[in-house]
Amino acid sequence: MRVVIQRVIESSVTIDGNVKGKIGKGLMILVGFEATDTQEDIDWISYKIVNLRIFPDANGVMNVSILDADGEVLIISQFTLMASTKKGNRPSYIHAAPPDISIPLYEAFLKKMDELLPHTVQSGIFGADMKVALVNDGPVTILIDSKNRY
Repeated sequence: MRVVIQRVIESSVTIDGNVKGKIGKGLMILVGFEATDTQEDIDWISYKIVNLRIFPDANGVMNVSILDADGEVLIISQFTLMASTKKGNRPSYIHAAPPDISIPLYEAFLKKMDELLPHTVQSGIFGADMKVALVNDGPVTILIDSKNRY
């Protein structure tokens, strides 16, 4: 399981011209799944995200979590995070979980994050053609892979 976390001032996702999810200050998270991912991966990444100290404290030091910053979260599924570019110039998505595996994982991730956060988690629609807009704050962008924990 991989996530790209961006600290944002605002972010939204639009599908077929309609805004599906929109947040103010918080985190816009792109997520991709491998076929071997489990609830353990979801739990580990979820706790990591909500406890990451990437918001500024009173002194401007990144020392505050999304929980302490009272921020919002927008989560977007993105299978291209699992791309392999080792051979040739065309990315391979052989490691991306197929929909019958990744959809339940995506839904479980949304549920877990919703349980851990005080604000309702906003999201896109799995597999939809989405237009994601954001204003990155900092910029702060962090990549986390559940297979690289140690």
